[in-house]
Amino acid sequence: MKLVTFRDGQRPRVGVADAERVVSLRDLLGWEVGEDMRAVIERFRDADLVHDIATALRKPGGGLPLEKAELLAPIRPSRNVFCVGWNYAAHFEEGKQTRSADALQQIPEHPALFTKNPDAIVGPDSPVWYPAPYSVELDWEVELAVVIGRQGRDITEANAFDHVFGYTIANDVSVRDIQRTWHGGQWFKGKNFDSHLPLGPWIVTADEIADPQALRITSRVNGVTKQDSNTKNMVFAIPRIIRELSAGMTLLPGDVIITGTPEGVGMGRTPPEWLKPGDVMEMEIEGIGVLRNTVQERSE
Repeated sequence: MKLVTFRDGQRPRVGVADAERVVSLRDLLGWEVGEDMRAVIERFRDADLVHDIATALRKPGGGLPLEKAELLAPIRPSRNVFCVGWNYAAHFEEGKQTRSADALQQIPEHPALFTKNPDAIVGPDSPVWYPAPYSVELDWEVELAVVIGRQGRDITEANAFDHVFGYTIANDVSVRDIQRTWHGGQWFKGKNFDSHLPLGPWIVTADEIADPQALRITSRVNGVTKQDSNTKNMVFAIPRIIRELSAGMTLLPGDVIITGTPEGVGMGRTPPEWLKPGDVMEMEIEGIGVLRNTVQERSE
């Protein structure tokens, strides 16, 4: 099932999408949840409710044509998005040329973790703001995003998928020089400009993805393929990531984890390739869909 947040008039709604339309849960079941996808995730534990939604969606009529619906980011978590760096070996290697001699030269024993704040999140077709005058080194990163569905702490790898609600696509847009050289080399600021975390176009529930570690993952800029890999190439698989994040720390329903990007980013190219205003980014993951955003220069 594909769960969406979309604009219905002036008001965001949570709904369900199929190949042709988007229907709000309010219209399907008379269920008023506004724009709170987190509340939907909590209620999806009820198997009868899920069945009722699927049955109602099979009825013809109602809703908005999918191509006319204004999709928003499917979820805005209550706290920072958890992020994994260097989770594809080839991406780690392509970044060596930009790291100093005393920086890490081998993938660490534990995943590199950082966060992006919820206000960085935008939805499909929303603008990604160009970072001038602070930088011109704007880069793309396609990533599989995991949405947590059940609270847990000290989660084992064997039980990790029991805590997953579903999956969406993330673009971990990065301002590279600020990421590498500002603020003591910490990544936070260079990863947290406004609009620099597109999510979407929807959340595909976990039951629809047979193996999240076997999905083709690609990115395109202006129609040219830049990244082309598979989630099987992750260094730290999803259960390991969940185990590491939940060690001594509670994960909550609605938490979002983005799981790292494969090789092919602009920073790793010779010469480096940076995004510019007008560029169209398309992030695609097998079984989920395409997340499309355009770089725009700020007018204010």
